[in-house]
Amino acid sequence: MGRPRMLTAAGIDPIAEEPHPPRFAAAGDPAALACAISAEASAVLAVMRRSLRHPRAAADDAAADHQLVSSLKSLRRLVFSPSTSTSTSLPSATLRPFLDAVRSEEANAAVTSASLAALHEVMALTGRALPGPALREVVDAVAGCRFEAGAEPQAEEAVLMRMLQALLACLRAPAAPALGDQHVCTAVNTCFRVVHQAAAKGELLQRFSRHAMHELVRLVFARLPLIGGAADDADDGTVKPEMSGMDKNHPFGIGQMENGNGSYASEAGIPDENSADESGLSVEPYGIPCMVEIFHFLCSLLNVAEQIGFDEDLPLFALKLINSAIELGGSAIAKHPKLLSLVQDELFRNLMQFGLSISPLILSMVCSIVLNLYHHLRSELKMQLEAFFCCIILRLSQPRFGATYHQQEVAMEALVDFCRLKNFMVEMYANLDCDITCRNVFEELANLLSKSAFPINCPLSSMHILALEGLIAVIQGMADRIGNATSRPELRPVELDEYAPFWTVKCENFLDPQHWVKFVRQRKYVKRRLMIGADHFNRDPKKGLEFLQGNHLLPEKLDPQSVACFFRFTAGLDKNLVGDFLGNHDEFCVQVLHEFAQTFDFEEMNLDTALRLFLETFRLPGESQKIQRVLEAFSDRYYEQAPQAFANKDTALLLSYSIIMLNTDQHNMQVKKKMTEEDFIKNNRNINGGNDLPREMLSELYHAICRNEIKTTPEQGMGYSEMSPSRWIDLMRKSKSTPPYIVSDSQPVLDHDMFAIMSGPTIAAIAVVFDHSEHEEVLLTCVDGFLGIAKISAFHHLEDVLDDLVVSLCKFTTLLNTSLVEEPVTAFGDDLKARLATETLFTIANRYGDYIRTGWRNVLDCILRLHKLGLLPARVASDAADDSEASMETVQGKPTPSSISTSHIPVMGTPRKSSGLMGRFSQLLSLDSEEPRSQPTEQQLAAHQRTLQTIQKCRIDSIFTESKFLQPDSLLQLARALIWAAGRPQKVASSPDDEDTAVFCLELLIAITLNNRDRIVLLWQGVYEHIANIVQSTVMPCALVEKAIFGLLRICQRLLPYKENLADELLRSLQLVLKLDARVADAYCENITQEVARLVKANAGHIKSQMGWRTVVLLLSITARHPDASGVGFEAIMFIMSEGHLSKSNYPFCIEASRQFAESRVGLTERSIRALDLMADSVSNLALWSQETQGPGEEADKGFEIIREMWLKLLQALKKLSLDQREEVRNHALVSLQRCLTATEGICLQSSTWSHAFDLVIFALLDDLLEIGQNHSQKDYRNMEGSLVLAMKLVAKVYLQLLPDLFGLSSFCKLWLGVLSRMEKYIKIKVRGKRSDKLQEVIPELLRSILVAMKSRGILAKRSTIGGDSLWELTWLHVNNISMGLQSEVFPSQEYEQPNNVSSPRGVNNVEAQN
Repeated sequence: MGRPRMLTAAGIDPIAEEPHPPRFAAAGDPAALACAISAEASAVLAVMRRSLRHPRAAADDAAADHQLVSSLKSLRRLVFSPSTSTSTSLPSATLRPFLDAVRSEEANAAVTSASLAALHEVMALTGRALPGPALREVVDAVAGCRFEAGAEPQAEEAVLMRMLQALLACLRAPAAPALGDQHVCTAVNTCFRVVHQAAAKGELLQRFSRHAMHELVRLVFARLPLIGGAADDADDGTVKPEMSGMDKNHPFGIGQMENGNGSYASEAGIPDENSADESGLSVEPYGIPCMVEIFHFLCSLLNVAEQIGFDEDLPLFALKLINSAIELGGSAIAKHPKLLSLVQDELFRNLMQFGLSISPLILSMVCSIVLNLYHHLRSELKMQLEAFFCCIILRLSQPRFGATYHQQEVAMEALVDFCRLKNFMVEMYANLDCDITCRNVFEELANLLSKSAFPINCPLSSMHILALEGLIAVIQGMADRIGNATSRPELRPVELDEYAPFWTVKCENFLDPQHWVKFVRQRKYVKRRLMIGADHFNRDPKKGLEFLQGNHLLPEKLDPQSVACFFRFTAGLDKNLVGDFLGNHDEFCVQVLHEFAQTFDFEEMNLDTALRLFLETFRLPGESQKIQRVLEAFSDRYYEQAPQAFANKDTALLLSYSIIMLNTDQHNMQVKKKMTEEDFIKNNRNINGGNDLPREMLSELYHAICRNEIKTTPEQGMGYSEMSPSRWIDLMRKSKSTPPYIVSDSQPVLDHDMFAIMSGPTIAAIAVVFDHSEHEEVLLTCVDGFLGIAKISAFHHLEDVLDDLVVSLCKFTTLLNTSLVEEPVTAFGDDLKARLATETLFTIANRYGDYIRTGWRNVLDCILRLHKLGLLPARVASDAADDSEASMETVQGKPTPSSISTSHIPVMGTPRKSSGLMGRFSQLLSLDSEEPRSQPTEQQLAAHQRTLQTIQKCRIDSIFTESKFLQPDSLLQLARALIWAAGRPQKVASSPDDEDTAVFCLELLIAITLNNRDRIVLLWQGVYEHIANIVQSTVMPCALVEKAIFGLLRICQRLLPYKENLADELLRSLQLVLKLDARVADAYCENITQEVARLVKANAGHIKSQMGWRTVVLLLSITARHPDASGVGFEAIMFIMSEGHLSKSNYPFCIEASRQFAESRVGLTERSIRALDLMADSVSNLALWSQETQGPGEEADKGFEIIREMWLKLLQALKKLSLDQREEVRNHALVSLQRCLTATEGICLQSSTWSHAFDLVIFALLDDLLEIGQNHSQKDYRNMEGSLVLAMKLVAKVYLQLLPDLFGLSSFCKLWLGVLSRMEKYIKIKVRGKRSDKLQEVIPELLRSILVAMKSRGILAKRSTIGGDSLWELTWLHVNNISMGLQSEVFPSQEYEQPNNVSSPRGVNNVEAQN
């Protein structure tokens, strides 16, 4: 027919997503609306007048008008009628003429197209006013669209596109829900027919028809979330929709092609006689029934077998539609059992079939659908998801199963998408890995990702990167859950204390993590033990069962049920051994066999399917008797659950035998003559209780066995086999009894166990990719993975994993590479990978150092390498204990040392060249070095700048300055690593590099010790032993021993104020200084003394113990004869003794030290005099302590005894000094001794003490002085005469002052005679060859005073007692030898009588007896 070609496409927007917006301006203005509708009618009339065949010979034009023309003219009159302008039925009335034209068989394609265009325009004009009945009429009309045959292809395509536009407008209309289920199905049916017809037409129609079908499905299922649950279960009398126009057995789902007159009608397109607007029946809004029907239809489109020449277009299209339906329906599908059942069974079964498609497009779409299903419905698809991952993803992702590269890539992409879902892996672990009846899906997926990331004997490919992304996504998910954790989960080790049937244990509450976490962890423990038991069983069945009994997984006395369940639910068993066990004739084995059969559910299952499931679990034995027993057990169970199928259980047994024989016949290559169907039927006659089985059933069994072999030798282990129909049936049965799906929250309750499984392979995989890649983006991705692993390891306290990670990173820093590199700093700056690894390593050390253990050694190796290269920041070895001491300056390329090693101690070792970071950089820029060097290039400068920036980002100094926050175990390992890195000191001089390393490590060790003063007990033993090794093995001054000595002193200085309980240990450590080799000690003596003096002045109040004072004072006293150190040492002793720090604990040591300084001739004599004064002044302390000790009791007695001993030691020290060769010292010592002997008022001295004082001190001193005066020359002892005089005065004064106390002594007489005898010796001594005039003068006077005092006290008097008076006689015997006239002067003859009140002195008789 002649019509413009333009007409076919005029006004068509085939890809439009939305209809034209309603013309609300026209809708609000009746006149405007009438004009618009009239215009549309006029347009259609114009086409009709040109195209319709009607009588031309009639005279009356009105009589010649066609019925369609008349209805359009009537419409024009109707819309302008005032009575109908406000009628509610106007929208329906305006559509009817156009709908009639669409239905008309007399209209050609042009008229139909114009009518559809006008219909679409009027629907747009009327907008929201269109009611449900009007929409139903439109759907019916479009579904029954008819026009003349013979239309041009372009015109026909235009009609089809207009039909699709009309259907879309109906479903998009506000009143679309009123269409009802039947009409929605009709619309979808019609649209799909157009899709089919478009396959033979232009591409534009093909695209638009598919778009329209897609849009219809989206519109229908977008309503699903708005519908209440279980709506599909209601039976309210509504018309059940059927996709009756579609023959689903046809390859394209089409049952009716275009008819002879160009009609596209189908049975569903016939107007519904029972529609609401005609019959009055109510039409419910469309809902679940139509959705179930549509979804079922879409699933049925997948029921095609993939074969050679297979067209992937239709299933791919169906999969896209299904995906859209799931996307829009979402979780609402779970509320409707029929829809959910379709998803669980029919859809997933087809997905499992197409999941192994060789088409990447189909496989990709299948994976997308499963991803959406997981997101929305995973709680209802536990077993289906397991099957998908085991039979599709894990199978296709590995080339060993014959998958193409494209299949592998699509499967891996899908897996990575799943891994990007934060809780995917943890839910797989909780639901599948921790279920003893399921595969370890999480573990297998993690291993797959790790293995797939390994570039084995090949360059890095996109597949490796893809697998890496999956691994990183899993790690990142765990790290994110850590961020959500309120606290670290306390996971106790799982143990089984007693036997419980593992297959019956249930969880109390799958919604409460407090219940299900403990449950799944126990299940995983049981599963792991079962797998270990399976391994033992495969080697030795008896030992395997014993192992399970020992782990409380089987009872101590085996029972058939427990062993049967072990065989049934344990993966990895050797199926040959299981088959042999079950086929054994032993009574127990027979019982196990029957219990094993009881674990199967064969209800409503075909015999061949049941037999397949049964025989998949073990290998059918080869012996006929064993086969007999196995099949008997199977037949008993099958007949028990399906008694209606056979007359008796013998029938099931015979038929099972027959099936096994048929299977062997059909699939054994050695059988040449195959059994026919008739043979099989004939063989099974009269076995059903004497009757024949139904021929149809036997025929079906025959063909099922021929098509699909029963594997009597099933695959060993846990392979990835395809999903067979029998397995799918078993899966659906299993899904009904499996525990509920656990939906994980964002808490890391299972991440510890998961990460422990995957950490090793994951670290290795990321490390390999990092090693092989040179792309910055990939390297940064690996870094994210490393940091995530570190975060997870630290949170879950997996120290071993963190150590392994540190080891891997250290390798990539290249710092441990000892190969000779001409410019290692430049090479490091040019190596992005090395810089990233270094930055990552130290980031981990700073953030997660609490959980590094042995990895500290590797970290320190890198730090030492940076130190040797001069790349360390200035503050690495700073202790940072006091911010005021911190300095950012660099001295000799090292951190600014403390006051010990800079202000007061000259560096003895050879200074190193500038090795700090800035020093290294300045060396590069230096042009005036000793050897001429070429100016650095821009590339070198840039590399050095990058190195500098990297080291600054590493914050290496924070590892040590922030060590006070490390956990104890980590801190201890860090200290041990430093000691290990320093190496064991050698007596033989080590190389400069080794010594520098040892010094640097010691600096760091001292720094962390000072930073951790509150935990010094943890570190002290190791630090002390290391310093002791250095001190004891060093024989010459060097930087290492210097650092050790002064580091030890500094530790004591800084820690004594805070660690009183450790003060003794700290001070005892200073005894190491006393063990220094003489050459070393001499080199550092002055500085050591200075530091000890500082320690004393700063911490004297904190030194409490005798041992501590002994060490400190001993260190000071040994400097007495050192020319440089003695001054500082004596000042420290003065500080102790004169500033109130003298105590009972340090008194003996201070006295001894003072004596040594007094004896020392280093320095001026004045120092010795001051030392003597210190000793003499200390008597006041003894008096004070005596007063403080007042009181009865044993403790007081001990205190007094100690004080008396200290007093005697003081006297003895002064006595020694009284023999000094220097006159000033000697005489001052005598005076000081006299002070100490006479100033004893407050000291509680006993008579025995005085006796010892005279015997050990005074008399010994007199004797020694006498010996010196007689036997030594005046050159050695100048002016001894004066000293002898002082000694005589000392003894006389002391004797006179203490006479009342001495008289009470039992040895008084002996003491008195000792004084007289020494006076007698002194008066006779010859000085320079003659007797001393001074002594001749002084001694008689002193003796006269003594005699007068003794007389006045009645001590010396002549007694008239019988036997005479020995004291009197002995006294005058000696006195007369000294001075003859003293007796008459002191005792005239009339005064010889003793007063009555004076008793005879004690000890006289004894003295007389001795004489």
